[in-house]
Amino acid sequence: MKNKSNILVIGGTGKTGRKVARKLIEIGHNVRIGSRSASPSFDWDNSETWSESMQGMDKVYITFQPDLAVPGALEAIEELTKQAKRCGVKKLVLLSGKGEREAELCEQVVIHSGLDYTIVRASWFNQNFSESFFLEPILEGFVALPQADVKVPYVDTDDIADVAVVALINKEHNGKIYQLTGPRVLTFKDVIKDISEVTGRDIAFTPIALPAYTKVMKQQGVPANFIWLVEYLFSEVLGNPNNSEITNDIENVLGRKPKDFSEYIKETAATGIWNSKVESV
Repeated sequence: MKNKSNILVIGGTGKTGRKVARKLIEIGHNVRIGSRSASPSFDWDNSETWSESMQGMDKVYITFQPDLAVPGALEAIEELTKQAKRCGVKKLVLLSGKGEREAELCEQVVIHSGLDYTIVRASWFNQNFSESFFLEPILEGFVALPQADVKVPYVDTDDIADVAVVALINKEHNGKIYQLTGPRVLTFKDVIKDISEVTGRDIAFTPIALPAYTKVMKQQGVPANFIWLVEYLFSEVLGNPNNSEITNDIENVLGRKPKDFSEYIKETAATGIWNSKVESV
């Protein structure tokens, strides 16, 4: 193909990164996976690994673990951006969080880097219910979550990846900030009810206060930085009324409607992941 690019996908084994990498490879680009297990290794906890991963790369897709809102993320993005410039990288595409003020500070670093950029702000992922911390309670058949009535326009990682790929390879998306949402809003209660109906399983949902939820996580030995993130996301992000807003950016960029949550549920239920037995520790 013409205009083949060398692209580093940081988080290339994660929820969006693995799909971005696969799609780029399918259309003929040279992709390097940025992960601890890759060679060269990319480790967010060791900035000395970053330059080697970016050597010879034209563009970089950035996903930060666990989230751009966490303490230390801003400094990491500042250092990554400096190293990217020194390595001759021409463009950055940053995955950010819709409605996360701390993440927007990281966005500003990329925006003012002097490099071409696109910012992709995503709402909460559909895949949080099948690839993340909501999966285990679904398998156990009992889901207790705070902010039970908050309406969220969940977005599918397939759609996020498609937007990221288009942004990486087409310069008309330079300098743009896209806010990605699904086509409708659902509460946690709606989500669990729909998953229960499609899988034919009895999954109970119970609202719980945020302090009680974090207390349970502490009792279960969940790491402190993850508990901080969950508290932040449930209070600052889900508590922000602007986050229920539905946008048309996926349709504007891709020329098609975003995937509906019901389609995600059908596809995911067909894999059997919600019917697996939870192994007792």
